Amino acid sequence: MGRGYTMFDTALGRCGVAWSDAGITGVQLPEAREIETRGRLFRQFPEAREQRPCSNTELAIKGISAMLRGQDVDFTDVVLDLDGVSPFNRRVYDCIRAIPRGATRSADELADELHVPKALHSIAQALTKNSFVLIVPCHRVRDIGSGLDKPSTNSGLISKRRLLSLEGTRPQAGLTLFDALLTVDRRRAS
Repeated sequence: MGRGYTMFDTALGRCGVAWSDAGITGVQLPEAREIETRGRLFRQFPEAREQRPCSNTELAIKGISAMLRGQDVDFTDVVLDLDGVSPFNRRVYDCIRAIPRGATRSADELADELHVPKALHSIAQALTKNSFVLIVPCHRVRDIGSGLDKPSTNSGLISKRRLLSLEGTRPQAGLTLFDALLTVDRRRAS
């Protein structure tokens, strides 16, 4: 099968998902126009070709679509392709995947759970590299400041506040750790 991607409809617009033989490689939530969503996905996964999704990808699509309708979703059966993801980032993603729907953790709490209290910068870097939006729900990691209304990497135009509200959470104003490095990450990508 190789590397593939597909576009699909959700309650909030056209999304994209990319995969390899090993599992999901990335999720892209809607941009203003489908061509922008498709373009962003292609820039991240230029080797992927549009094709019919496999069963693992269908499972991810079903879950993403349900989550964007505000339904409770369990992504534990969705296999991710973690090739190229560092062991530390894998630990961060596993910890984030364990945060229940509607709950949040501060960056400090996440660092404590990982037993790395001085690794906030490394955790922030892992969050900015998360290409598995919603499946690895980085929007559930919060920090200080104000930025919940800004979109995150791969979340298109959808803000973290919107994602949390779909989960039934009333987020407090505050900048997530994801936002803290988003500007830096986007500058590097330009």
